[in-house]
Amino acid sequence: MKEADAYRRYLETLAPETLPQLSQYVTPDVHFTDPFNDVRGPNALRRVFEDMFDSVQDVVFRVDALGLDGPVVLMSWQFSGVLRGRAFTLDGTSKIRFSEDGRVSEHFDHWDSATQFYMHLPVIGSLLSFVRRRIATPDQT
Repeated sequence: MKEADAYRRYLETLAPETLPQLSQYVTPDVHFTDPFNDVRGPNALRRVFEDMFDSVQDVVFRVDALGLDGPVVLMSWQFSGVLRGRAFTLDGTSKIRFSEDGRVSEHFDHWDSATQFYMHLPVIGSLLSFVRRRIATPDQT
């Protein structure tokens, strides 16, 4: 699907300068979700991306695999950057639905915010580590 390849290239080269082109790739009622956001419309999605670029430096987004099933595309990806002076990497998956006109109508990002984000915060990370140890299945060996 050429639309999936075009959207993939757009995401992999996303930068503040390319944000005005977003409406070429998404429908007027696009629905986007990730662990922190649930927004509708290109203007709201653009604000999510603007906030990301304001908060994160050295952003790199790379798609590792892409699977197609009709109008639905699954992307396995890696996102990295620097937040508050600390480098990080997130591994995730996106479920993306294309409309009949070839633009994205739904983009749902899935990634583990607990282990890949919150665990690295000073106070919350310690609390989550404690909770994970308490509820983990004991080693059976």
